[in-house]
Amino acid sequence: MEKKEKNNPHQTMDFPQDFRCPISMEIMKEPVTISTGFTYERKNIEKWFFTYKKTTCPTTMQVIHNFDTTPNHTLKRLILAWQNSLSQSSSSPLPSPKHDELVSLLNTIESTPFKVSSLKKLRSIVETDDEMHDHVKKSGGVELLVRIVIQILSETSDFIAFRASEEALGVLHHLLLSEEDETKTIQMLSKPESVKSMAIMLQRGSAEARFYAISIFQKMAKTDYNWSFVLKDQGMDLFKSMLELASDEICTKASSCSLQVLIEILSSSKKSRLKAIEAGAICVLIDLLPDSNRAGL
Repeated sequence: MEKKEKNNPHQTMDFPQDFRCPISMEIMKEPVTISTGFTYERKNIEKWFFTYKKTTCPTTMQVIHNFDTTPNHTLKRLILAWQNSLSQSSSSPLPSPKHDELVSLLNTIESTPFKVSSLKKLRSIVETDDEMHDHVKKSGGVELLVRIVIQILSETSDFIAFRASEEALGVLHHLLLSEEDETKTIQMLSKPESVKSMAIMLQRGSAEARFYAISIFQKMAKTDYNWSFVLKDQGMDLFKSMLELASDEICTKASSCSLQVLIEILSSSKKSRLKAIEAGAICVLIDLLPDSNRAGL
């Protein structure tokens, strides 16, 4: 045990949550405290108050009337001392800044009121560094992201929850792109709540989020997924959303994925074909066929 502690002298200092601004999740350089007692990076809280015209504490959402900020000199000294201790030590290699940020995000992402910005940071990490993908999975990141995706099913969900779901879906999409064994992740995304959330995303999400959802559906189709639940729950709206994507001439990738999923669903059962006919799918699919194929019908 003593040897392990010697080899990891910064084990307890890798992720100092109190040193990070609750808004940006970055180490603070100029920490200031507001009237509610919470501390933020000066430029972030000033933007919150004076650029965005907010009258609440970002952490508690408590309405405040005094927008004065007080420099937190004690915390600043602690941060500088911590940084100096890291730079002076050479007994073991330190975790990369990206790794530190990744673990910090995963530890706080469910509790922070700034889920969207935190998820964007997480997405930028997994997009630019494939080595971080394993860390996300081993740290329970996939389960965390799925929980965020299905939050839009809650009666209390709002625009922020929907945006967080879109961002979480984007992270999952990028994790799947480099994942050799997709089975575990696809199994979690194939559960009824996840599928229903992605079906809703196809109907109401941004163009980017809709592409992420349909690309995940495409991967599910390759596993012989039973579409009966989603057809029963979302049938007409689901078909209409996929038909709209299939006709999209701007995003050809989304169009191709949607066509493949549609064909898979149509071949799965007679009921699915009846639903497709009711939604006008057959006419649209015929229209999408090349002229040479259409002539042979």
